Amino acid sequence: MRIGVLLAGSGVYDGSAIQEAVFTLLAIEECGAKAICIAPNEEQYHVINHLTGEELPEKRNVLIESARIARGAVGDLAEATMDDFDALVIPGGFGAAKNLNQWAISGPEGAIKADVKRLILNMVKAGKPVAGLCMGPTVIAKALEGEDINASLTVGTTEAPSPYDIEGISNGLNDIGALATMATIEEVIVDHTNKIVSAPCYMMEASIQEVRENIAMAIIELIKLTQEEEQEA
Repeated sequence: MRIGVLLAGSGVYDGSAIQEAVFTLLAIEECGAKAICIAPNEEQYHVINHLTGEELPEKRNVLIESARIARGAVGDLAEATMDDFDALVIPGGFGAAKNLNQWAISGPEGAIKADVKRLILNMVKAGKPVAGLCMGPTVIAKALEGEDINASLTVGTTEAPSPYDIEGISNGLNDIGALATMATIEEVIVDHTNKIVSAPCYMMEASIQEVRENIAMAIIELIKLTQEEEQEA
């Protein structure tokens, strides 16, 4: 089983969250599947000093930065098609909402990269499962915007502590056609109709172990959906 992992750079504030990305790769291997990393071969939105939070006056490439996480084994998103994968995962980090779409810049009105939209939309329409972690669900929602696909997605819950505006992001998901669903760090949301999994991860105040377990749960559910798809075929 081949599971694509769509990366957005390296580092939580301007790329993929490294812990979430690594936990995703580990969970995929633990389930006996093969992870295939891909990323856009484009300049990232900006570069952040992860020590101070300040923007740096330099430029970096999303694909090259993603190679740090993938140990060099990462392909160009522009060359990827849905035939390359049985399922797809989008780890979180602000880069997902800056380099894959621009939710972190312009909210739900922010643009989504054409190749990101193409791959996700083709996967969903073909019935191939997709998972979004942390801010990953905003990427899925933007990819499906304007389609007759109302995906149930979560970025967390307003009933537990979070460093982010869960209510605002959830309202934004609803505004572009998704169905925002509340979930704690102990839960994942499985949309069986559209074969989409989402998990809050670091959108909630959570320990590294809780995030690890949340991601492992999401990957297990993703693989279950993939196996169901294979049985249907």
